[in-house]
Amino acid sequence: MSRDTFGTTFRADSPFRIDGDLCEESPLKHVWRECVGAGRANEALRADWQRQFAEAVDTLGFRYIRFHGVFHDDMFVYRESYGGGFGPNKRLASPVYTFSYVDKVFDFILECGARPFVELGFMPRELATVEETVFWWGAHCSPPKDMARWVELVTRTVEHWIERYGSAEVREWRFEVWNEPNLVPHFWTGTKTEYFELYAQTVTAIKEIDRELKVGGPSTSVFVPDDRYKGETEDRSAMHETAVATDVDTLDWRPVWIEDFFDWCADRGLPVDFVSTHLYPTDFAFDSDGEGVQIARYADATFDDLTLLRRLIADSAYPGAEIHITEWSSSPSSRDHIHDSLFAATYITRAYLTCAALADSISYWTFTDVFEEGGAGIGPFHGGFGLVNEQGIHKPTFHAFAMLERLGDRLLLETSHGVITRDSETSAVSGLFFNYPDDMGGASVGSCGSYREARALAELGSERRIRHRIDGLQPGTTFMVEIMDVEHGNVAEAWYRMGSPINPSRAENAYLRDVADSLLRYTLTVPDTGVLALDIDLPPWAVMSVWQSAR
Repeated sequence: MSRDTFGTTFRADSPFRIDGDLCEESPLKHVWRECVGAGRANEALRADWQRQFAEAVDTLGFRYIRFHGVFHDDMFVYRESYGGGFGPNKRLASPVYTFSYVDKVFDFILECGARPFVELGFMPRELATVEETVFWWGAHCSPPKDMARWVELVTRTVEHWIERYGSAEVREWRFEVWNEPNLVPHFWTGTKTEYFELYAQTVTAIKEIDRELKVGGPSTSVFVPDDRYKGETEDRSAMHETAVATDVDTLDWRPVWIEDFFDWCADRGLPVDFVSTHLYPTDFAFDSDGEGVQIARYADATFDDLTLLRRLIADSAYPGAEIHITEWSSSPSSRDHIHDSLFAATYITRAYLTCAALADSISYWTFTDVFEEGGAGIGPFHGGFGLVNEQGIHKPTFHAFAMLERLGDRLLLETSHGVITRDSETSAVSGLFFNYPDDMGGASVGSCGSYREARALAELGSERRIRHRIDGLQPGTTFMVEIMDVEHGNVAEAWYRMGSPINPSRAENAYLRDVADSLLRYTLTVPDTGVLALDIDLPPWAVMSVWQSAR
């Protein structure tokens, strides 16, 4: 007999069988927990951000976090002037590097038990050739005035981190050079080759400090089905046919810059420890009249994009490069009301389970609505990216991540509607099932400009019967069942039904917090036969977690 950490006894002479078949186990990588996104470094100085991140690490198990703006002006790392306030601003004889704000953020992340996935950017104002190119907070996304000073900035910063945290710790981090440099003039005002030069100078500087530090790029945005990024800067004329395509899912979607990046780096003998890109299942293309068209791809677009990306890496000069999807969500808009909804939770559950074996990390963008790219959101449920809203109320996507985190690391059964797993250390069995409606016809959940528009998806679909028998369990073992559906944990719906108040009262927020966490919960007990029989009808869009409870 053997015992897991919960005290549940398993019969060593009775291997698990599911639906009468002996289980053939395979690994299940928790790709969803490896990294998560946040807006910018300065937001991490806020008490509410820190409370929410600590909870996300404790409950959802996130191991790394990535955000913009480590070098932005509001972190005060790079200083060419003293800063006088009401007095004169005295110029300094040479740049000074101050890390007090960054230290507070990184210290906190590490104290929580997570690590930084460092995005190196953006350009400090005093080094930028073009200022305030994107976001409410005025990020400077340009090549440096002086590449040598950029190299010194990176060098001083990485050396500081090694001195503060030790080489062994910093070797566990990842250093990503910039963010979405293909999006000119917003995230980069230079050319493709100028970005490649920035990468070359940055990776060389970091490797001179320590060859074991891990550096990668090109951190490009989305896949596209045309040649708009084939040249040095975006060519809008190349996207005209995409904008008017009658079926965008039949087009040949490919990654941006990655093949050119590999070739350029290989020709110069530059290291690429990991490839990073973003896989939003969307596009935005301009037609020949200059009209922008929003495009939503099919539900399996992320799976197909990752499959192609893995093949391209295998055939490149860097077949051992890690794959980090450093931003992913149902859309790249922080005003998309799908993000607040149950429908997003079902979509991401399905996608993560489908894509678990295809990447080293798929970083959800983002863990919190404390996020100011477009300024603070209007109202508590404004379509922000977060798993929690600004008040820390759990959205359905938060619960989806909690359910994913309960899964074991050994796959016992995989179906098109869920999985059953085992924990390799404890042998605890757990499952996760969902009802992504067949009525969707293979489409993704898309984007919605209001919650009223988003809630129309609730009309789609029918119940799905989840029926499995798990044999080999100890009689008397208790399993918890937790179901999230339209009537349970659907907090944005509750907010909508109360009239969508922009500024809820304290009592209203308390009510919404209770609704958010009021999932349907009950227990099942394994009978004397040692067989757990699951026979549950899941409503459309429902997500269900089944796991062994502690005694």
